[in-house]
Amino acid sequence: MHRARLFLRRAFTPVTIMLIPHSNSRSMRLKVPSVGIFLSVILWAVGMVYVFSVAKNALEYDHMKQRLDYYSSQFLELRSTLVTLKKAEQDFRKLFSLGSKEQVLKNLDTNDSGSIDMENLRQQIRITMENIGEIKDYLGKQRDIFLSTPEGWPVAGHVTSAFGNREHPKTGVAEFHGGVDIAAEAGLPVRATAEGIISFAGWSGGNGNLVVIEHGMGFSTFYAHNRNVAVKIGQKVKRGEVVGYIGSTGNSTGPHVHYEIWREGRPINPSTYLEGRT
Repeated sequence: MHRARLFLRRAFTPVTIMLIPHSNSRSMRLKVPSVGIFLSVILWAVGMVYVFSVAKNALEYDHMKQRLDYYSSQFLELRSTLVTLKKAEQDFRKLFSLGSKEQVLKNLDTNDSGSIDMENLRQQIRITMENIGEIKDYLGKQRDIFLSTPEGWPVAGHVTSAFGNREHPKTGVAEFHGGVDIAAEAGLPVRATAEGIISFAGWSGGNGNLVVIEHGMGFSTFYAHNRNVAVKIGQKVKRGEVVGYIGSTGNSTGPHVHYEIWREGRPINPSTYLEGRT
């Protein structure tokens, strides 16, 4: 209790900020609690992270849109050429249906009004096919990234312990918490947050019944303390597929899922991935 009072006293100790104008106007003094400055810095940092995240997504989308617009223009140009080629084919078919050499030569139009440059057409087709391959490779990679990136909540519930340093709920010892604990009703399904392959499914000491999914692109997810698991090692799962059920197995104080996201072999904060803001 004494520590709590001391902390509150320090948190609300006022800090004086002086505003000194360049003119002869009087300076202004503002008294702000220490906790207010601290919260302002935290909110500014969170805001900057969110702004940079939105800007990054906007730039990636703009880059994708520019490439697709370019490929669309190439398709339109090829379509125009193919329409011209189709018309030329119809004209030739009509011409050769006349039945005699004399009729063909008599009705032949030698004016160069839309002649087909076959070499140029072959070149356009080759370039277009290469572009189609580039589009498929690019979109395929983007799709792989999307499917492999964790998104959303593994279960409908509320976070009872966040990512980062904390006191262990049982021992009271300070430790690093590598994920988030999401409390939910026992027996509710726990779902995969991204497509991947099950690399572990079973008992794991303090983790209880644990499910680990390898998603590719450097991502892995962990779902601990399940009542029981619903998958097996080597099984391929999609986003939203059930991998276990909420329980309190292992070193647990109540029904919840301990959810971790690892990237390139290191745990990262799942909070932004829960809301889909990556």
